[in-house]
Amino acid sequence: MKIAFLTPEYPHPKTGNSGGIGTSIKNLATALLGKGISVRVLVYGQKEDAFFDDNGILIQQIKNVKFKGLSWFLTRKKLERIINKLYSTQEIDLIEAPDWTGITSFINPNKCPIIIRLHGSDTYFCHLDNRPVKRINRFHEKRALRKADGLLSVSQFTADLTNAVFDLNNEFTIVPNLIDTSLFEINTNYGQKEKSILYFGSLIRKKGLLELPLIFNKVIESNPETKLILVGKDVPDIISGNPSTWQMMQKLFSNKAIANVIYLGSVPHVEIKQKIQEAAICVFPSFAEAFPVAWLEAMAMEKPIVASNIGWACEVIEDEKNGFLVHPTNHDLFAKKVATLLKDETQCSKVGKLARKRVEESFDVKVLVKQNIDFYKQFKKQ
Repeated sequence: MKIAFLTPEYPHPKTGNSGGIGTSIKNLATALLGKGISVRVLVYGQKEDAFFDDNGILIQQIKNVKFKGLSWFLTRKKLERIINKLYSTQEIDLIEAPDWTGITSFINPNKCPIIIRLHGSDTYFCHLDNRPVKRINRFHEKRALRKADGLLSVSQFTADLTNAVFDLNNEFTIVPNLIDTSLFEINTNYGQKEKSILYFGSLIRKKGLLELPLIFNKVIESNPETKLILVGKDVPDIISGNPSTWQMMQKLFSNKAIANVIYLGSVPHVEIKQKIQEAAICVFPSFAEAFPVAWLEAMAMEKPIVASNIGWACEVIEDEKNGFLVHPTNHDLFAKKVATLLKDETQCSKVGKLARKRVEESFDVKVLVKQNIDFYKQFKKQ
């Protein structure tokens, strides 16, 4: 079988910055490759048309067409021609695309099946973020979903909310994001440095980064030596127009708290594991996710997590067992959960081990790669 992924991002130095969609695609692509399946990734929005091999995964970079007023349409038609050629020459059996901005809305491939996997559309995230969505994005995203040959979702919550926001009644097969837990083994060379709390991911409002200072202000009162480590790209705030979420965050910390905050900026993904291991706890006070890979990575490294309790969260973490779920605006309770863990190393260790077990049993490649393959087989031409 030969699978292709159409995506705006992929985690590789040649393809530029990548977020959760790119990471999840690479994780799945690597797992599929390990099962003898050919994988090609079509990355649009690139500076040039190019091709390279990423350890067996074929990466095709595609430059968007620039033509005033017609760029989006002409780019889709360029992608359509590429997909048709690959399918007609039997280099791919099907193509999978994310729901983000509905890239396949006006792509009409000649018999090549198109699968849409929900990672969270712009419409979905705008709804969770309580802000208006661009009409053009909503139009393309809904059209792409209607035209798809097959539909996947990384969580039941994302599937249900997507149907609600688009007024659809689609049937989605639920296959969560996966990770290879063998790549997240504890490294004895990197022990916990100090009592520190780690957040890694984009610094952006929708991930609760404007709540985190208010939470940490309360934590520091009872744990004055604790550090807050922030890792991730600083993102402009779409609501206020401020060019830096980090600047906004700094104003929210108390004087005592800000002295214990360390912002490291973006860190190569290969170094994230070390940062996780050095921390005592990981926190994710997010308002908007689909099925966050970062949570799985932290859990696989045996770290107790205090995270948002919204929607998707209970599909990842079993509250009070292998992590703790609190609403991001409940600063007192969120801080209390963090402070309790900081003072109880035995509980930290117990919850962390159960967190890894949860990932091994439910979200490891060994469990989920077969579910993906079985889904794809429905659409392969015999």
